Amino acid sequence: QVQLVESGGGLVQAGGSLRLSCAVSGRTVGSYSMGWFRQPPGKEREFVATITWRTGSVYYVDSVKGRFTISRDNAKNTVYLQMNSLKPDDTALYYCALDSSRRAGIDASTSGYDYWGQGTQVTVSS
Repeated sequence: QVQLVESGGGLVQAGGSLRLSCAVSGRTVGSYSMGWFRQPPGKEREFVATITWRTGSVYYVDSVKGRFTISRDNAKNTVYLQMNSLKPDDTALYYCALDSSRRAGIDASTSGYDYWGQGTQVTVSS
């Protein structure tokens, strides 16, 4: 059984930092592409970042480039999202996701991921 459990969300002032964690069981994070998505209040779920399974290449949505960093710790079977210089627009429910297909390339679509965590809330105050 595959489980993804996010943690690390919270309330932070604009300009602050948070590190989200996604603990995975049932799959090895180094063997699958992993992604972070977010869903702002009243909006659709959107792509934030991904790390590919074979090369570890990373890709970000333009709005977080230079501020967010996705990484993985194979020994802990955990994926992280370091978020710096947070803005009120970053307020959302953040989800991690696993793509079990082992396809080549980068997938920024929600349909490309078949396992999801329950989400962790990030609120950035101005």
